Amino acid sequence: MGEAVAMEEEEIWNHRKQTLIEEVAEKLINGDLDAKVQAARDIRKLVRKSSVKTRSKFAAAGVIQPLVFMLVSPAMDAREASLLALLNLAVRNERNKVRIVTSGAIPPLVAFLKLQNNSLRELATATILTLSAAAPNKPTIAASGAAPLLVQILSSGSVQGRVDAVTALHNLSTGSENPTLVLDSKAVSPLINLLKECKKYSKFAEKTSALLEILSNTEEGRSAISSSEGGILTLVETVEDGSLVSTEHAVGALLTLCQSCRNKYRELILKEGAIPGLLRLTVEGTPEAQERARTLLDLLRDSPPENRLSTSVLERIVYDIATRVDGAEKAGETAKRLLQDMVQRSMELTMSRAQLRAASSCTPSDIPFT
Repeated sequence: MGEAVAMEEEEIWNHRKQTLIEEVAEKLINGDLDAKVQAARDIRKLVRKSSVKTRSKFAAAGVIQPLVFMLVSPAMDAREASLLALLNLAVRNERNKVRIVTSGAIPPLVAFLKLQNNSLRELATATILTLSAAAPNKPTIAASGAAPLLVQILSSGSVQGRVDAVTALHNLSTGSENPTLVLDSKAVSPLINLLKECKKYSKFAEKTSALLEILSNTEEGRSAISSSEGGILTLVETVEDGSLVSTEHAVGALLTLCQSCRNKYRELILKEGAIPGLLRLTVEGTPEAQERARTLLDLLRDSPPENRLSTSVLERIVYDIATRVDGAEKAGETAKRLLQDMVQRSMELTMSRAQLRAASSCTPSDIPFT
């Protein structure tokens, strides 16, 4: 009995909700400007905390196209109301994301990115971020000219605006056959600054370091990384302190630099104390990061290639020693401990050298705050 009552109440509520959706859609489609603005605001409120199904029902009621038309209204409140409604309709609904883009939303959103109005500009950034998460939308957004405008926001936007811009650029780059066409070297300096400021193990650092690795694949990008203040140092610090993902991207960028011109980049990377972090990465990184770290360590060694002891050979020697000391069963654990000890000693030596360099070349006022 109780279950039947509950089902009946739910059916009544669903019917009321459907009626409300149809009434709001009618106002949006056929009302005057004030009615349209109010309907857009109602849509935002109704879908903000609703299910994916409610978002789909609004789309089925035909609200997306009129909301897109409102994006080019001369009235500022109409543009803002429609933008917020579209953003909320797109969240957690892949089909709506695609419908919004195919309805022509991208050109007006790109126009918003050029405005001096920070509120609309950052709402447009958040909307492009949301829409760029759907794979079918990526080519359209990438071809729209949005990327250079998102790069500008990396330097001038609010904290949330910059986070959204990085994530949108990451979405567009990962969906492109040639991601360097989405990004250009102007992105390097603001990305380095953002990576400096953020926690190296954060998701944000993972996306930022991924973009820098992409940029390291062009000569202009490599040049910008090495000429940005603290560019190589920031990548080295990410290798030392980053998550598994960000360390893989950071070591990838450093490796690409060194492989492109060892004579140019080897000393720059060594000067920033990269060895300890790279040694640790050969033990603790992802398989790809370990391989990249080994290759980079080989490139950083001073001896000629034919005389170099490769990192993989070094690891085998340490493993053989561990086998003789503790037997085959414990060899893996002992070898890891020995390598970690080597990393620690290398870090201490690097720190000692850095302190000696600082003492001999800096006055107290020259030493930056940490």
